[in-house]
Amino acid sequence: MQGNTKNEILRPIPANAIHICVDMQQMFMPPGPWAVDWLPETLPKVIQLVERQPARTVFTRFIPARRPGDGTGQWRDYYLRWADMTLERAGADIIELAPELRRFVPPARQFDKFVYSPWFGGRLQRALAQDAVDTVIVSGGEADMCVLATLLGAIDFGYRTVLAQDAICSTSNEAYDAIVSLFSKRYSHHVEVAPVEVILELWR
Repeated sequence: MQGNTKNEILRPIPANAIHICVDMQQMFMPPGPWAVDWLPETLPKVIQLVERQPARTVFTRFIPARRPGDGTGQWRDYYLRWADMTLERAGADIIELAPELRRFVPPARQFDKFVYSPWFGGRLQRALAQDAVDTVIVSGGEADMCVLATLLGAIDFGYRTVLAQDAICSTSNEAYDAIVSLFSKRYSHHVEVAPVEVILELWR
């Protein structure tokens, strides 16, 4: 998947930056009901970012409901629709990171979440504040769901936010292109969009 729009960053990325790698988990690996077909192709670029500074990486993990019908409001209906993706039916192994990423934990950290946004509840924000983080680099999937929620939260908290355009994935080219275009144009004052190669050059 390739975006046609670039908003390449020019300033160096500071040493206190954190790479948030969003939901690169077993449950999203093909095949499967929630498979993101582009995830395996995106994985090498994600690994390049993680390898630069594993201790400065946070892996978020989306945790489904334990059993069908758990959750409140629309989430309850969601897990009736996706009953086979609950932990009771699919097994706890589905929440694990893609095998290629597990070796980085530790020193990389994991933050589990039960909704699309990793900022809900404040735990991630408190951890980053404790480390005096002012810049976040975002990779992972899906571009138009959990990556989108991660980016919007980072904007709201005032972080300098860098989107690794070739290290995010979605279930469709259209969704991917829309997200890259959205943050390159509409959110260009808040988000810098660049390929991994450029990010690594500026994050030393």
